[in-house]
Amino acid sequence: MPDPSDSFPVALPQSPPLWRQLQLTAVAIASIRDGVSGSVAFAAVEPGLRAGVQALGFQVLRWLGRAEALRRQLARRTPPPAADALLCTALALAWDAALSPYEPFTLVDQAVEAAKRNPGTRAQASFVNACLRRFLRERDELVAATEREPVAQWNHPRWWIERLKRDHPREWQQVLATDNTQAPMTLRINLRKTDMASCMAGLQIADVPAVRVGASGLQLGRARPVHQLPGFAEGEWSVQDAAAQLAAPLLLGGLGQAAKGTAAPLRVLDACAAPGGKTAHLLEVAGPGVIELTALEIDAARSRRIDETLGRLGLAAKIVVADAARPAQWWDGTPFDAILLDAPCTASGIVRRHPDVRWLRRESDIEQLALQQAMLLAALWPLVRPGGRLLYCTCSVFREEGAHQIDAFLAHNTDAALLPSPGHLLPQSRGNARSVPDNALGDHDGFFYALLEKRPR
Repeated sequence: MPDPSDSFPVALPQSPPLWRQLQLTAVAIASIRDGVSGSVAFAAVEPGLRAGVQALGFQVLRWLGRAEALRRQLARRTPPPAADALLCTALALAWDAALSPYEPFTLVDQAVEAAKRNPGTRAQASFVNACLRRFLRERDELVAATEREPVAQWNHPRWWIERLKRDHPREWQQVLATDNTQAPMTLRINLRKTDMASCMAGLQIADVPAVRVGASGLQLGRARPVHQLPGFAEGEWSVQDAAAQLAAPLLLGGLGQAAKGTAAPLRVLDACAAPGGKTAHLLEVAGPGVIELTALEIDAARSRRIDETLGRLGLAAKIVVADAARPAQWWDGTPFDAILLDAPCTASGIVRRHPDVRWLRRESDIEQLALQQAMLLAALWPLVRPGGRLLYCTCSVFREEGAHQIDAFLAHNTDAALLPSPGHLLPQSRGNARSVPDNALGDHDGFFYALLEKRPR
């Protein structure tokens, strides 16, 4: 699952020239269209240009449905992939002057320059120029013509729109509109090292406005690179969405040593732990000596990020590289008091942070991921002691990965009881009229939570 704390808006640099940034953005968009993840596509850009290209690329991905509809209005035949990516890049950035990072005339001029300077698009430079000049002349009429297309209007695949209508018939429009906004940067304060007032004061000195969200979160008025903010290197906070910050207190709340009749540390498993944000939060919430935590991750490269996260925060856990669905390969036979299963999912709740996800996913992915989630639940549930808990969560807004998954699990496991849980938390953005169940979280991503308790047989 993509880490929702990995990406946040960045300021566009003033150099290099815009035509070069548009070239590189179009290359990244073409790669994503070929099935490459946005993280990989933007990582391929040289470091000095990456921030600006990613910022432009994110905006293109948020309006790609509109751009492709406009391109179909302008050209009967789809141009070669490189030229089409450049054309759609310019259209996505220029279609609405109020949202555009540059004047539309400037974007058109620089897009044509980008076509001329790239050997892969030079032959289509006149075509790109003709399409974009016509767009400038007829913009209002062309945009109006695309309003009839749901993919253009909502900038999501048609199947995604239809599924949201079924899953959330009252909120689907809110969810789609929120997906096309920038996600906030939210900090989770490490209350073992500092306090909210001190962090607020440090941010104020750094001229970064912030508001409190949830139990230990601060949401920034504008995003900044972490190393420019006070307290990061010292482990005083981590970047984590407000909805994601619910996991650790939900799992551990009220579950003390007395509940199992011993003073020994609680055995806790983070079953899909990388990059370690929730692992660290579990340790922060519990405090020293309260839990014995195992962080499990199937990918060896990603498991190293857990170690890096814990090292910065001065925390420790047992990190195991193994498949959570195959306990025979790693489990020592002693039941766990609590298990966190942050299951692989479509990441449909964190589209603001990873706008490529909507274009990379296929509807068939939901069924495949739901089977994987069910397999993980079935494999891990026997590892929970009677009276213990398992918290199932996904960063998905689709019910097949949330409510429907848990309904099926409860129907087949009579020793499982559903404790009070948030259920589906739909993404919330500033200015939305409709609130989510817990508005104290402020602006947040989409998540699903189900806390299960094992009844003694």
